[in-house]
Amino acid sequence: MQELIDVLKHQARHFAQELSQLAYKRGLAVTQLDGATRPIPITATPVILDAAEIRRRAELSARLSSATVKMARAILGGPDAAELLGALSPLERALAERTWRDSQRLATTRVDYFVSGGKPYALEVNATIPAMQGYSDIAARTFIEVVARHVRYPEKALPSLLALNGSNALALYRALLDGYAAERPGKMPDTVALLCRRNDAQISELRWLCERFREFGADADLVHPDEVSGDDAFEAHGKKYDLVYRHLFVRRLEQAPSPWVEDFLGTVPGRKAVFLNPPASQVEVKSTFARLSQALAEPALAEAAGLTPEELEAIRASVPWTRVFRAGPTTGPDGDRVEDLVARVAATPARFVLKRAWDYGGKAVFLGRSAGTVPYVERVKAAYGELLAWPELCARAAADPTGGGFVVQEIVDSPPEEHLLCEQTGSVVPTSFFVDYSAYASVGLAKQPAWGGVCRGSVAEIVNIVGGGGVLPLITTEVASKLLLAWKAL
Repeated sequence: MQELIDVLKHQARHFAQELSQLAYKRGLAVTQLDGATRPIPITATPVILDAAEIRRRAELSARLSSATVKMARAILGGPDAAELLGALSPLERALAERTWRDSQRLATTRVDYFVSGGKPYALEVNATIPAMQGYSDIAARTFIEVVARHVRYPEKALPSLLALNGSNALALYRALLDGYAAERPGKMPDTVALLCRRNDAQISELRWLCERFREFGADADLVHPDEVSGDDAFEAHGKKYDLVYRHLFVRRLEQAPSPWVEDFLGTVPGRKAVFLNPPASQVEVKSTFARLSQALAEPALAEAAGLTPEELEAIRASVPWTRVFRAGPTTGPDGDRVEDLVARVAATPARFVLKRAWDYGGKAVFLGRSAGTVPYVERVKAAYGELLAWPELCARAAADPTGGGFVVQEIVDSPPEEHLLCEQTGSVVPTSFFVDYSAYASVGLAKQPAWGGVCRGSVAEIVNIVGGGGVLPLITTEVASKLLLAWKAL
């Protein structure tokens, strides 16, 4: 659909301000601790994919998510449990030890990919609070509505055009209902709480989701940990809630303790209310993901985790070579025997990226090929208080136990793309963006809802929405074709 992209590049200045301001008004924003917000930039140039490819990536993510859950369970039930638990914070560890055997389902996961040569390569699995279902819908819906008005698409046909593009908010809602039904057979929830901290960085997205849940028929509210109580139910605002959607990192409760919520999250399945997702830090730790790659070279590991042929094929097709980063022998990315992993990575920086196993926001991610650049220097100094050359960083990382140590991954070469960034003033800024693709999935439900994806862009190779960057609307080829036809009809 390059033809539509070319049209958008020429026309963007006419709708950029409306696009950026309406997206911000709807909740495409980051919230600071003091409650102030800043817009998340949106592009006038979307990512366009066939609906079949979006479904394929969602199916791939479902298999990878299921495999990661199985691997986490295998580790916690085996001799390496202490290593995985040691990556977690004290409360995360306590809740993981209490709940992992009984945690059967995740309403939502998110697998982050880089796309190279048209093929998605999975970088990690998010299972704790895999967000951006709201952000993705805000970006796509606002883009479609604004561009449709600009090309004079029939107003009465807009609802069907939006429906054609799909909705992650609707998929999330259906996943939550299916998860509820699995724990309360024959029942539906009357009330839904979205549990989050006050002034969460993504609270504007949660407000958007809450509004959508109400549109879908739920009596839904945002609820904060300090508002919750109840002897035999989850109560807040004088109301009992049947279903709780957890958008709260467990470790946040270490900063602002809530014994009631801690106990609530430690009881799986929930007695006072159904809640999803249960604590799942052990699933998201990158050393768990690294063992998926390792399982391809070690059939005994795959067998111990109970990985299916379909899951193994998904790993083989999409997971780049990844290992727990420590000294000693392993199988290298080319299938060869490596006598010492740390020495190999130190000697070939251009091929590898180091990531702290348990961390948020890409803070402790180091690209070997960026060694010596300003971003590399800033990241290394932030992590270790001094500048370290790549070989020194490798030695330090291999010996660093914080957050479960590091994993090493073969780098995925995803070249930057040219996009048009819309500013609140109406300015259109040509920007070279590294773009990732994230696909949603569920684990343990009777069926997968119609999940879609979300695309983020950043001028830096390490993409993080809270730390900077923007959201690119994701639209289907069919929607793009209809917008292009409307333009040609003018």
